[in-house]
Amino acid sequence: MPQLNPTPWFFIMLISWLTFSALIQPKILTFLSTNPPTSKTPTTSTTSPWTWPWT
Repeated sequence: MPQLNPTPWFFIMLISWLTFSALIQPKILTFLSTNPPTSKTPTTSTTSPWTWPWT
């Protein structure tokens, strides 16, 4: 059964990961974030407990 022979598939997987790590990943990491975090202070909202009609 050829799918159980790891020799060609391991080499393809290894080359794929090396290509991703060496070429594609640095290009992706250079992009700026489209929604950078701001330095706003978080606002807390006050909530009231729910009044259940059957209690």
